[in-house]
Amino acid sequence: MIETSEAERATAPRAVTAVLPVSAGIGRVMVLAAVFVCAACGLVYELELIAIADYLVGDTVTHTSIVLSLMVFAMGIGSLGAKRLRASAAFNFGLVESLLALVGGCSATVLYLAVVLFGEARPMLVAFSLGIGVLIGAEMPLLMTLIQRIREQDAGRAVADLSAADYVGALLGGLAFPFLLLPRLGQLSAALCTGVVNALAGGFMVLWLFRGDLTRRMRRRLLLLNAGVIAVLVACSAAVDPLERAAAERLREQPAAAAGPPGGGPGPP
Repeated sequence: MIETSEAERATAPRAVTAVLPVSAGIGRVMVLAAVFVCAACGLVYELELIAIADYLVGDTVTHTSIVLSLMVFAMGIGSLGAKRLRASAAFNFGLVESLLALVGGCSATVLYLAVVLFGEARPMLVAFSLGIGVLIGAEMPLLMTLIQRIREQDAGRAVADLSAADYVGALLGGLAFPFLLLPRLGQLSAALCTGVVNALAGGFMVLWLFRGDLTRRMRRRLLLLNAGVIAVLVACSAAVDPLERAAAERLREQPAAAAGPPGGGPGPP
């Protein structure tokens, strides 16, 4: 690790304190709560891709390795790319969360549609693994900037707080997917529902907590984008049943395909 000299730290630009509608302590708690929810959503997207790859493509070990490897690689790319977005961290975090909610929420629907139309989901599986990974990787640098704008503190403590919320949120998502979302909602509806929660959590944090960082034009853009993402996710829910039936018919034509959806959840009849 490269040490920063005292002179460099003294001349480095200091973060401007954000103007919040609540106290700094409550603001930090709200940011950590948003990190918790977004981390849970991110892990659900990851598990969703693995479960769908198992059902639609088969060869569980190979495709689990592909999904995990590509997502971790893409997270590194997203983290590097986010360095250029820190100047408008609040707006860009809202943009990233809206896109993540859209891409992650629609991933299962698009993969099923690819099987119905083309009989093949592997290229889309790779694309979604990379896309979701890049967006998840962009979250942490932006969150680090935002939490430091609430109250500047030692970077190590800020990273520890964010990482703790991130890991505990991932635990919640990892447990919620097989024990709650998949059995009660099924693959497609679970992803769509997760996308809505993701959009609401990210939108609330930016549009309310950090609204002082946004111009009126920025607020209007993010509000319209979030509303549009949620509308798309809700509209996709109308296609869940017919898409599951169509995918089941297509898979019946492929004897090598998996026998049914993992987790015992509702799947195509």
